[in-house]
Amino acid sequence: MKLHHRSCIRLVNAVFYARHGVHEEERRLGGRYEVDAELFFDSTEAAAADDLLKTIDYGQAYTIISEVMIAGEPAALIETLAARAAARLIEELALAEKVTVKVRKRALPLGGLCDYAEAEHVIERH
Repeated sequence: MKLHHRSCIRLVNAVFYARHGVHEEERRLGGRYEVDAELFFDSTEAAAADDLLKTIDYGQAYTIISEVMIAGEPAALIETLAARAAARLIEELALAEKVTVKVRKRALPLGGLCDYAEAEHVIERH
């Protein structure tokens, strides 16, 4: 019987202050964004060897997300930010088989109460 191993590393609630948004005031003042990332891969070799070089380095994943959120081109939509981060992660982390990125924005200009808005983007290698 052939077994397929799949592991997941998660970065949960990474917080960034960035200048994104639809409205000019949001881009001028900036705001708090929260990001979750799930990176699925086969960690069998890494676990057997206890070797960082055979796994996904979550420090590198965090750096990639940070670059998208802080240093990257401003975006109007959180959907755009989630898609950009997911694309960079799957491109730059060769072991990643599937990536899910969620971007949350809490301070919403809605005129009413809402905890947050969240966009999710998933990319999977085939």
